[in-house]
Amino acid sequence: MKNRILEKLKEVEDKHSIEILLAVESGSRAWGFASPDSDYDIRFIYRHEKEWYLSPWDKDETIEFMTEDDLDGSGWDLKKTFHLLLKSNAALLSWFYSPVVYKKNEEFTDLFKPLADTCFSPIAVSYHYLSMSKKYLEACRHDEVKLKSYFYCLRTALTGKWILDKGTVPPVLFSDLLVLVDDFTRTKIENLVALKATKGESYNHSNDWELFGFLESVVAETEEKTKTLAGGKGNKKEMELVFRKILA
Repeated sequence: MKNRILEKLKEVEDKHSIEILLAVESGSRAWGFASPDSDYDIRFIYRHEKEWYLSPWDKDETIEFMTEDDLDGSGWDLKKTFHLLLKSNAALLSWFYSPVVYKKNEEFTDLFKPLADTCFSPIAVSYHYLSMSKKYLEACRHDEVKLKSYFYCLRTALTGKWILDKGTVPPVLFSDLLVLVDDFTRTKIENLVALKATKGESYNHSNDWELFGFLESVVAETEEKTKTLAGGKGNKKEMELVFRKILA
């Protein structure tokens, strides 16, 4: 499938006259709990030729595609990427920590990743994941729940806990987050990971109310403490210098 993904990315580059600087997996296949029928969620950053950025007119800064063989692609232009980085966009930050990389321009990542780490705002990213975990928690408040929703709640809740406990950009790989839980809870979660690998996206599972209670407590603690976290330290002048180097 990687060869098929690379073919599609090359097709996108040729069609739009762009260069893809980074392309990664961003969904459950990157998180490490894919179902057999999970899509491939391909996310990428790209740049145009320098002249494209000299126009006074607004232009499309997003490219998207969906194929019949379950390739779900979405990419952001370099300029849009810098605007989102300044806001410590959680999705963008996660792309640089994805364990599944399809394409990477080493010069770009060497220049950009230090900026991403500097711009990381614990309070902004924590609120992002808190909002998501509260939504998924309510979706899981039933005797039977969609296992996919349960994992989305687990991932977002534990990501929020990571930011509170560690204060760093959270890992993408779900198994890395499990250092935050006790052995008993970890075993429960790992058993669900093994089950999800055998079930389709629509599979419903009996709620583990003990595990649900754990999630409730994690979300409540995150909501209480997030407001005390620090913001990012992005420097516009430094970012502009890096932007120009990437376009050079």
